[in-house]
Amino acid sequence: MTGARSAPAPALAVVGATGAVGSVVLRILSQRADIWGEVRLIASGRSAGRILTVRGQECEVLALTEDAFEGIGEGDVALFLTPAEISARWAPAVVMRGAVAVDQSAAFREDPEVPLVVPEVNAPAVRARPRGIVAGPDCVTAAMIAALGALHAEYGLADLTVSSYQAASAAGRAGSDVLRRQLSLVAGTSLGEQTGDVRRAVGEDSGPFAAPLALNVVPWSGELREGGWSSHELAVRAQVRRVLHLDALPVAVTCVQVPVLTGHSLSVRARFEAEADASRAREVLEAAPGVVVVDDPSAGEFPTPVDAAGTDPAWVGRLRRSLDDPHSLEFFVCADNLRNGAALNATRIAELIAGEFA
Repeated sequence: MTGARSAPAPALAVVGATGAVGSVVLRILSQRADIWGEVRLIASGRSAGRILTVRGQECEVLALTEDAFEGIGEGDVALFLTPAEISARWAPAVVMRGAVAVDQSAAFREDPEVPLVVPEVNAPAVRARPRGIVAGPDCVTAAMIAALGALHAEYGLADLTVSSYQAASAAGRAGSDVLRRQLSLVAGTSLGEQTGDVRRAVGEDSGPFAAPLALNVVPWSGELREGGWSSHELAVRAQVRRVLHLDALPVAVTCVQVPVLTGHSLSVRARFEAEADASRAREVLEAAPGVVVVDDPSAGEFPTPVDAAGTDPAWVGRLRRSLDDPHSLEFFVCADNLRNGAALNATRIAELIAGEFA
């Protein structure tokens, strides 16, 4: 596939092109400035041969093998929208060819030689990549980090408490499919009024979730770690610290799965070194890249996931100063977990890298 530019343009390999995030990346590539030469689509063997449309042109999906990266090298970028074990194997192989790997999995997020980048917050970090790999945060961290970064620059973040309300699609198509099946089983019934009735209706069909999701919330995401914390909660804590360069920041996270298809929501309490003013904080957020303020409760205007779905920014509202602490602000955030939380961040990182070779 050839771009419209006359000068040579970098190639972009999209690994995991047929997955939930990959599908969003392909839409984004067709909507943003066309800086790429060839766009090469790569996925598992079972998806090989599929024809997908990118930038108005048809492109065949290649199986993930060494041959799929033939010709990808110096000045090119490979996006990995794959499980961590796939990224861990193939991202270094792409780097060996001279390309830069951008990974959206957890494989490299805690590697000190791999920058963890959110372009709205720490774009310069993309240039320091001794392993040739750049990582993006998970979709919970991505949803709030632009707002937190802007407020930190103004007031100095000192403490953070977050509860996330996570959409089923964060678990990929399997998560969305399970929620849809469960909703079809409980729709039009009186289920949810007696203990165990929803569990009996959905049976063993819990999919990637620890309990039924329809008519329910599940306060768990990840694997069990010491002290009763989940791996996902600890990961969000570590990612916020890395992106904001606050290695000792106190962070408490509770991850909750909710029966929403697309769009994470977060309830945030942030304590700052300086006294915080809600009016000034609103001005800071209104000027922050990647953030839109929707905050007029008297008119019923506040962020909800169904409104944020399919949009680029993080939606911030319910902004108020804590009643008992003038140094603390409380607010609510919603963002499309597939687009804002993964696909768009990865695409923007790739564009930053491509700009180095322009």
